[in-house]
Amino acid sequence: MSRIDESKPFLPVNIALLTVSDSRGKADDRSGDALEKMIGEDGHRVVRREIVRDETAAIEAYLRECIGDPAVDVVISTGGTGVTGRDVTPEAFEAVLEKRIEGFGELFRWISYQKIGTSTIQSRALGGVAGGTYLFALPGSPGACKDGWQEILRWQLDSRHGPCNLVELMPRLKEHLKAAG
Repeated sequence: MSRIDESKPFLPVNIALLTVSDSRGKADDRSGDALEKMIGEDGHRVVRREIVRDETAAIEAYLRECIGDPAVDVVISTGGTGVTGRDVTPEAFEAVLEKRIEGFGELFRWISYQKIGTSTIQSRALGGVAGGTYLFALPGSPGACKDGWQEILRWQLDSRHGPCNLVELMPRLKEHLKAAG
Protein backbone atom coordinates (compact mmCIF):
# COMPACT_ATOMS: atom_id res chain seq x y z
CA MET A 1 0.00 0.00 0.00
CA SER A 2 2.61 2.57 1.01
CA ARG A 3 5.00 2.97 -1.89
CA ILE A 4 8.08 5.15 -2.05
CA ASP A 5 9.22 6.30 -5.48
CA GLU A 6 13.00 6.51 -5.09
CA SER A 7 13.25 8.52 -8.33
CA LYS A 8 11.57 11.50 -6.62
CA PRO A 9 13.49 13.79 -4.26
CA PHE A 10 12.86 13.61 -0.52
CA LEU A 11 11.70 17.00 0.82
CA PRO A 12 12.15 17.42 4.59
CA VAL A 13 9.19 18.96 6.40
CA ASN A 14 9.43 21.41 9.32
CA ILE A 15 7.37 20.16 12.24
CA ALA A 16 6.31 21.80 15.49
CA LEU A 17 5.51 19.47 18.39
CA LEU A 18 3.08 20.20 21.18
CA THR A 19 2.59 18.06 24.26
CA VAL A 20 -0.68 18.80 26.04
CA SER A 21 -0.45 17.75 29.68
CA ASP A 22 -1.17 18.91 33.21
CA SER A 23 1.43 16.54 34.61
CA ARG A 24 4.32 16.18 32.14
CA GLY A 25 7.50 18.22 31.98
CA LYS A 26 10.50 18.10 29.65
CA ALA A 27 12.13 15.40 31.77
CA ASP A 28 9.24 12.94 31.43
CA ASP A 29 7.61 13.79 28.09
CA ARG A 30 7.94 10.29 26.66
CA SER A 31 5.44 10.85 23.85
CA GLY A 32 7.07 14.10 22.73
CA ASP A 33 10.49 12.44 22.91
CA ALA A 34 9.26 9.48 20.85
CA LEU A 35 7.77 11.75 18.18
CA GLU A 36 10.89 13.90 17.99
CA LYS A 37 13.07 10.81 17.58
CA MET A 38 10.89 9.25 14.85
CA ILE A 39 10.57 12.55 12.98
CA GLY A 40 14.35 13.01 12.96
CA GLU A 41 15.01 9.42 11.93
CA ASP A 42 12.71 9.91 8.95
CA GLY A 43 14.65 12.99 7.80
CA HIS A 44 12.31 15.77 8.91
CA ARG A 45 13.07 18.68 11.27
CA VAL A 46 11.49 19.53 14.60
CA VAL A 47 11.63 23.33 14.54
CA ARG A 48 9.58 23.99 17.69
CA ARG A 49 8.60 21.97 20.73
CA GLU A 50 6.49 22.96 23.71
CA ILE A 51 4.47 21.55 26.59
CA VAL A 52 1.24 23.33 27.56
CA ARG A 53 -1.49 22.57 30.08
CA ASP A 54 -4.85 21.08 29.10
CA GLU A 55 -6.35 24.51 28.58
CA THR A 56 -8.11 25.47 25.37
CA ALA A 57 -6.67 29.01 25.26
CA ALA A 58 -3.07 27.81 25.72
CA ILE A 59 -3.39 25.12 23.05
CA GLU A 60 -5.10 27.49 20.64
CA ALA A 61 -2.42 30.16 21.21
CA TYR A 62 0.38 27.70 20.38
CA LEU A 63 -1.45 26.52 17.25
CA ARG A 64 -1.97 30.11 16.08
CA GLU A 65 1.72 30.93 16.68
CA CYS A 66 2.74 27.94 14.58
CA ILE A 67 0.21 28.69 11.84
CA GLY A 68 1.64 32.22 11.64
CA ASP A 69 5.25 30.99 11.55
CA PRO A 70 6.43 30.49 7.94
CA ALA A 71 9.08 28.05 9.22
CA VAL A 72 6.38 25.56 10.36
CA ASP A 73 4.76 23.24 7.83
CA VAL A 74 3.07 20.83 10.24
CA VAL A 75 2.00 20.82 13.90
CA ILE A 76 1.65 17.51 15.70
CA SER A 77 0.22 17.47 19.19
CA THR A 78 0.09 14.65 21.68
CA GLY A 79 -2.35 14.47 24.57
CA GLY A 80 -5.71 15.89 25.52
CA THR A 81 -7.73 13.94 22.93
CA GLY A 82 -9.71 11.79 25.34
CA VAL A 83 -13.19 12.34 26.72
CA THR A 84 -12.54 13.60 30.26
CA GLY A 85 -13.33 17.13 31.35
CA ARG A 86 -9.69 18.23 31.03
CA ASP A 87 -9.28 16.81 27.48
CA VAL A 88 -9.75 19.90 25.30
CA THR A 89 -7.25 19.51 22.46
CA PRO A 90 -9.92 18.82 19.78
CA GLU A 91 -11.87 21.89 20.88
CA ALA A 92 -8.76 24.06 20.55
CA PHE A 93 -8.05 22.59 17.11
CA GLU A 94 -11.63 23.22 15.99
CA ALA A 95 -11.23 26.90 16.91
CA VAL A 96 -8.43 27.32 14.34
CA LEU A 97 -9.13 24.74 11.61
CA GLU A 98 -10.21 25.87 8.16
CA LYS A 99 -10.62 22.32 6.85
CA ARG A 100 -10.71 18.97 8.58
CA ILE A 101 -8.89 15.94 7.24
CA GLU A 102 -11.56 13.45 8.30
CA GLY A 103 -9.63 10.44 7.07
CA PHE A 104 -6.81 11.01 9.54
CA GLY A 105 -8.92 10.39 12.64
CA GLU A 106 -10.84 7.60 10.96
CA LEU A 107 -7.66 5.80 9.87
CA PHE A 108 -5.98 6.38 13.23
CA ARG A 109 -8.90 4.75 15.05
CA TRP A 110 -8.97 1.85 12.58
CA ILE A 111 -5.25 1.22 13.18
CA SER A 112 -5.75 1.62 16.92
CA TYR A 113 -8.69 -0.81 16.89
CA GLN A 114 -6.36 -3.53 15.60
CA LYS A 115 -4.28 -3.08 18.77
CA ILE A 116 -6.61 -1.99 21.58
CA GLY A 117 -10.03 -3.01 20.33
CA THR A 118 -13.07 -0.99 21.21
CA SER A 119 -11.09 1.22 23.62
CA THR A 120 -10.22 3.25 20.52
CA ILE A 121 -13.62 4.96 20.72
CA GLN A 122 -12.13 7.08 23.53
CA SER A 123 -9.73 8.75 21.08
CA ARG A 124 -10.69 11.99 19.40
CA ALA A 125 -7.55 12.11 17.22
CA LEU A 126 -8.00 14.53 14.34
CA GLY A 127 -6.29 16.28 11.47
CA GLY A 128 -6.84 19.41 9.46
CA VAL A 129 -5.44 22.49 7.78
CA ALA A 130 -5.29 26.15 8.82
CA GLY A 131 -3.39 29.00 7.20
CA GLY A 132 -1.50 26.58 4.95
CA THR A 133 -0.28 24.51 7.93
CA TYR A 134 -1.22 20.89 8.57
CA LEU A 135 -2.42 20.17 12.12
CA PHE A 136 -2.64 16.70 13.67
CA ALA A 137 -3.76 15.78 17.20
CA LEU A 138 -2.67 12.41 18.57
CA PRO A 139 -3.47 10.79 21.91
CA GLY A 140 -0.92 11.14 24.70
CA SER A 141 0.48 7.62 24.93
CA PRO A 142 3.84 6.76 23.31
CA GLY A 143 2.14 3.81 21.59
CA ALA A 144 -0.50 6.03 20.02
CA CYS A 145 2.19 8.46 18.86
CA LYS A 146 4.14 5.59 17.34
CA ASP A 147 1.02 4.33 15.54
CA GLY A 148 0.09 7.80 14.28
CA TRP A 149 3.59 8.53 13.01
CA GLN A 150 4.71 5.16 11.69
CA GLU A 151 1.40 4.06 10.20
CA ILE A 152 0.12 7.35 8.76
CA LEU A 153 2.14 10.55 9.03
CA ARG A 154 5.56 9.23 8.03
CA TRP A 155 4.03 8.17 4.71
CA GLN A 156 1.83 11.18 4.06
CA LEU A 157 4.69 13.58 4.94
CA ASP A 158 7.11 11.82 2.59
CA SER A 159 7.24 13.62 -0.76
CA ARG A 160 8.12 10.34 -2.50
CA HIS A 161 5.05 8.44 -1.28
CA GLY A 162 2.50 7.33 -3.82
CA PRO A 163 -0.02 7.37 -5.16
CA CYS A 164 -0.25 10.75 -3.39
CA ASN A 165 0.92 12.56 -0.26
CA LEU A 166 0.28 15.73 1.72
CA VAL A 167 3.65 17.30 0.86
CA GLU A 168 2.80 17.65 -2.82
CA LEU A 169 -0.27 19.67 -1.82
CA MET A 170 1.65 22.17 0.36
CA PRO A 171 2.19 24.74 -2.41
CA ARG A 172 -1.59 24.87 -2.94
CA LEU A 173 -2.78 25.12 0.67
CA LYS A 174 -2.99 28.92 0.59
CA GLU A 175 -4.76 29.29 -2.77
CA HIS A 176 -7.92 30.62 -1.11
CA LEU A 177 -5.90 33.31 0.69
CA LYS A 178 -4.36 34.54 -2.58
CA ALA A 179 -7.75 34.65 -4.28
CA ALA A 180 -9.24 36.71 -1.43
CA GLY A 181 -6.34 39.20 -1.37
